[in-house]
Amino acid sequence: MKTNSALDYRCFVVLVMATWLELLKYASELIFEAPIDTSKKPIVWVLGGPGSGKGTQCDKIVAKYGFTHLSTGDLLRAEVKSGSERAKCLTAIMERGELVPNEIVLDLLKEAILARAEESKGFLIDGYPREKSQGIAFEENIAPVSVIIYFEASSETLTQRLLGRAASSGRADDNEETIKLRLKTFLDNNDLVLAQYPDKLRRINAERPVDEIFAEVQSILDPLVA
Repeated sequence: MKTNSALDYRCFVVLVMATWLELLKYASELIFEAPIDTSKKPIVWVLGGPGSGKGTQCDKIVAKYGFTHLSTGDLLRAEVKSGSERAKCLTAIMERGELVPNEIVLDLLKEAILARAEESKGFLIDGYPREKSQGIAFEENIAPVSVIIYFEASSETLTQRLLGRAASSGRADDNEETIKLRLKTFLDNNDLVLAQYPDKLRRINAERPVDEIFAEVQSILDPLVA
């Protein structure tokens, strides 16, 4: 119990420090220009349900445009492996089965973007935001999104693709009922996110061949990097 209490206290300290850092960053942004100039470094949110093929398209975008691909899941896993105080806090949160606070996820994203801001030609933010409030927080704390690419496919198509993956992976939790529940949760939250950005949203039919989809992706991104 003492160990858990000490760990919880360190988590509290980490969150308090993160809050103070955000306040300091906000104060500095009142004086200095925003750290990311999206007219030169586009920020692209890449959204799509599980099985939509957005991972494949992200790989092709990185290869052609030299964008930096950032996934919140990858950033969280890397942070946990780092052994930092924040990593210990994250581990404790995950072990309790709780969601990682958005403040921490946002900090990881911002740190990753700023660390690569000089050399990167643009940023692909993969699978984020997942909720309406996350999109608002991203634009307030990091930079406005340049364009949102949503790889759209029917629930039936996504379900069949995920069932195909499950058959090859042998994962018992990837049954049809579980998959449909995951898709419903994604779609309910995603619709709220997309509704905020009608002018920046670009929907792409993801039920076509990979190269045909990428041709449409290029028609969206080429003007941003011209």
